[in-house]
Amino acid sequence: MTVIVLTNCPVGLRGLLTRWLLEISPGVYLGNPSARIRDMLWQEVQQHTGQGRALLAHTTNTEQGFTFRTHDHKWHPTDYEGLTLIRRASQTSQAPAPPTMGWSRASKRRRFGSR
Repeated sequence: MTVIVLTNCPVGLRGLLTRWLLEISPGVYLGNPSARIRDMLWQEVQQHTGQGRALLAHTTNTEQGFTFRTHDHKWHPTDYEGLTLIRRASQTSQAPAPPTMGWSRASKRRRFGSR
């Protein structure tokens, strides 16, 4: 079983995939092609994705029973002791803004007395 998920890809690529796979939802393709055809389709997807992203998942003889590949995703498959897990890129946290210098209005009122 092979599943290909496309996001923001050209219409021509979608047409190419419908020759070999069934489009069960917009951008989601499902089928059972041979390994040679699956690899050929993945090469075509990588070449014609444009600004979009792609994900390929297929069955294989591993403990998980499947494997997957990604193209232009922020998440990447990583092998961890024989299991394939998804690794997300770390979020770059923005440093908090420095505190404003000087006295607050309330502090000024207390310090100088309210008039």
